[in-house]
Amino acid sequence: MASRSAVSPARRAAFAVLRRVFEDGAYADRALRAESQSLDERDRALARRLAYGSVQRMRTLDHAIETLGRRPVAKLDPPVRAALRLGCYQLAFLDGVPRYAAVNESVELVRAARLERAVSFANAVLRRLADGARALCEALPDDTAVEAALRHSYPDWVAETWWRELGADETRALMAAQNEEPETAVRLVRGTVDGREDPLLPGAWVVDRVDEEAVAEGRIWPQSRGSQLVGHAVASRPGERTLDLCAAPGGKATMLAGEVVAVEVDEARAAQLEDAVGRLGAENVRVVHADGRDLPLDLDGFDRALVDAPCSGLGVLAARPDLRWRAKPLPELQLELLRAAIARVRGGGTVVYSTCTINREENEDVVDAVAGEGLAAIDASLGEAWPAFRHRTRPELLQTLPHVDGTSGFFVARLRVA
Repeated sequence: MASRSAVSPARRAAFAVLRRVFEDGAYADRALRAESQSLDERDRALARRLAYGSVQRMRTLDHAIETLGRRPVAKLDPPVRAALRLGCYQLAFLDGVPRYAAVNESVELVRAARLERAVSFANAVLRRLADGARALCEALPDDTAVEAALRHSYPDWVAETWWRELGADETRALMAAQNEEPETAVRLVRGTVDGREDPLLPGAWVVDRVDEEAVAEGRIWPQSRGSQLVGHAVASRPGERTLDLCAAPGGKATMLAGEVVAVEVDEARAAQLEDAVGRLGAENVRVVHADGRDLPLDLDGFDRALVDAPCSGLGVLAARPDLRWRAKPLPELQLELLRAAIARVRGGGTVVYSTCTINREENEDVVDAVAGEGLAAIDASLGEAWPAFRHRTRPELLQTLPHVDGTSGFFVARLRVA
């Protein structure tokens, strides 16, 4: 058997991540953290790029493997499938990777998985991929939503949603943007940070890397600029009471002024929220472990509320590579949470509704529904306060778009309670 040294540490880690994601249903970011703990910074960065890219491009990679390998990927042994995807990604989408390294190390991964009988097959397929995968993938058409879904590696329903709501050109640009590495942004809590300060969002910085020591000490918090926009949109003030109904992991809750009640239904995430509140020194935030739809009776009469609702996450697919394969819209849950928040805010108070998705069913339709029920009216002053992030067709709302704003895709609406 070949020694483990025949495969680079980064490729070994990426291979393990692929197997955990597609065989065990693991989240890619958590699997990567576990598999890359012992790697140095350079290898960890390469492992992330290989793993995330292979997960994101899975649909296109499988098409190339089936076309050139002439065998359905579903019939392959899982370790063989993972090795072929990893090798194909490097050959089709990465520049500067030596062909022999992508081919030979992928073959060695099959061997290391004790699948000697599959080594010659994997070797033959990888050599065909080396000769033709890049040209095959570059030649895929994207004249229709379904074609674009295959070329850019998305589920059909996501491509069809964006094609319908944004148009063909915007969809192609959005798909391409979310197949690239997202920017790294942090919120400066105290002290200083090396990076580029956002001129529009106070406290938002784009950095080359996250300083983990600064995070541990509560001086910065990793948080996209789109996410920070949501916290600013709440516009809470000292002396007010604000309810954050879906508060974990705590980035937005710890941005808010005044007395804040941060609610989280999941016990583990509530513990993470407690940790973030303590680490960031947010003494004004009280964590409550509860279902936002069934709050204790004494949590009432708030001046403001934030509902950063669970959603399909179609605006954060660059940072969460496996999400596109498991995402689903959640409009019923979102409506229940928004109605619950409105019920706990005094008349004339405001509720900010936000999601990290790009999907009318979970965004505009939800706020229009509660407005139509007479529970609250959409507050147009939000768009006036943040003109750079105005929704393209609904200027009273906000929407950040990865291919336009360079950050995650967030939808934000502010409602005034009747």
